[in-house]
Amino acid sequence: MAGNLLARSAHDLGAAAWFGGTLMGAVGLNGATGKAKDPKERTRLSALGWAKWTPVQVAAFAVHAVGGIGLILGNKGRVASQDSVGSNTVWKSIVTLAGMALSLYSGMLGKKVGELSEQGGEGATEPRPGASDELAKAQSQLKTTQWLLPLISGIVVVMGAKQGEMQRPTNVKKGLLKK
Repeated sequence: MAGNLLARSAHDLGAAAWFGGTLMGAVGLNGATGKAKDPKERTRLSALGWAKWTPVQVAAFAVHAVGGIGLILGNKGRVASQDSVGSNTVWKSIVTLAGMALSLYSGMLGKKVGELSEQGGEGATEPRPGASDELAKAQSQLKTTQWLLPLISGIVVVMGAKQGEMQRPTNVKKGLLKK
């Protein structure tokens, strides 16, 4: 029963933390800080909150990656010989790496918004009238990236579920015969 339990748990918990944290940030953190009375606090508190999330997100990435590598090594025969398993693994890796890169870029934008927080905002990621072009552009891009992150991490979770379905005995048999 143990088999890949530790690797699978790390893989799934890392992806779940990434998805849940980014969704909570986009909905809860940005939504709550956007209600602050002081426009300067809207941008400042949001930037602080996302900065607090960053080390947890990095840990989630690491746990997910270590678990994923463990699963690939533990299932290398299926990855190589079962139809669609190898391509799913490659595509899931590409989506995961793209999400990690987007997270890094989002963090850079968040840092910029934090540095310009004295200008304030209509919301955490919505510029106020008269905001500098630099802040308005950073907030606009940040809003987009912060909504793309739960989407991408959600896709990673779904692709992981697909891999789990591919391990059902009937699907393994079909996949090995197909290839």
